[in-house]
Amino acid sequence: MAAAAAAAAEGVPAAPREEPVRDDAAVETAEEAKEPAEADITELCRDMFSKMATYLTGELTATSEDYKLLENMNKLTSLKYLEMKDIAINISRNLKDLNQKYAGLQPYLDQINVIEEQVAALEQAAYKLDAYSKKLEAKYKKLEKR
Repeated sequence: MAAAAAAAAEGVPAAPREEPVRDDAAVETAEEAKEPAEADITELCRDMFSKMATYLTGELTATSEDYKLLENMNKLTSLKYLEMKDIAINISRNLKDLNQKYAGLQPYLDQINVIEEQVAALEQAAYKLDAYSKKLEAKYKKLEKR
């Protein structure tokens, strides 16, 4: 076999190999594969490339549309975050204002707490005075009966 390859490389046609002849009736002979005509192959190649181009165009279009969708989603998300940032800034500003107002009211709230404590003490004194006056009234009535 190496000699046949060397002969083919030099341009000398190789001698045909002789195959042993078989007498088996079960052996089938293979038919030589016939290539389609050149025009058919060209048309099939054109059709294949056309369909492949259509497929790739569809894939690229779908990918491009996906990226456009992501871009739009990112823009909307960015706008929502800007709105949320503005809301957070307004809340922070209002909270600072409320804290300042509360700090301004704190002396008055402290005075209210002191007054409330004094009222509670005065109420206790009033209950004691009421109890004492009832005892005095009871003693007076006792003395009056005698």
